[in-house]
Amino acid sequence: MMKQGRKWLFALSLAGSLSLASAAAQAAAIEKLQRFLESTQTMRADFSQQLVSRDARTRQQSSGVMMLSRPGKFRWQIDRPYQQLLVGDGERVWIHDPELRQVTVKRVGDAMGSTPAALLAGDRALEKRFILKEAGEADGLDWLEATPRAADSGFERVRIGFAGNDLRAMQLFDNFGQTTTLRFSHFERNPALAPALFRFTAPAGTDVIGE
Repeated sequence: MMKQGRKWLFALSLAGSLSLASAAAQAAAIEKLQRFLESTQTMRADFSQQLVSRDARTRQQSSGVMMLSRPGKFRWQIDRPYQQLLVGDGERVWIHDPELRQVTVKRVGDAMGSTPAALLAGDRALEKRFILKEAGEADGLDWLEATPRAADSGFERVRIGFAGNDLRAMQLFDNFGQTTTLRFSHFERNPALAPALFRFTAPAGTDVIGE
């Protein structure tokens, strides 16, 4: 009877240890985000992007290059299947569609957080704008989930995935039931990036909409 009791105690102890180990592993995602924000001043990465509608149909696939210079500056360059450029200069966000010969301009306060680049390029105080929670492990990545505190952010929540200390993926769930999934590759932390990359001048003959 004593041996049986010891077996149960050992099993309970093992289960408790495994539970604590699992919780510790999951807790790493928020810590990784905080370390990422603390240690990353600039960033460059290639990305692939997929937009899936509420009915689970793929609506759009694209790829390009993204660059950040924190705080507040970013360059999000879509190369395929069509060209589009988003540039944040710290005060305004410029959205350039060469095919339409049109540029839309927004103040940073209105645009910040509505795009993945703007979200990552912000200051380190994400907790002021988002409620953060652990989202476990999936696809070999440690995930966290960020829910905007403001109701007019443009999306319901965003998931951020890390492999080690490197950013590897993001998922944005917008207010229309669409999901945008981003995968990052060729990740570079703190590369030298020319200041001109984060400035934008509308080409001649381009319509400028907004502020």
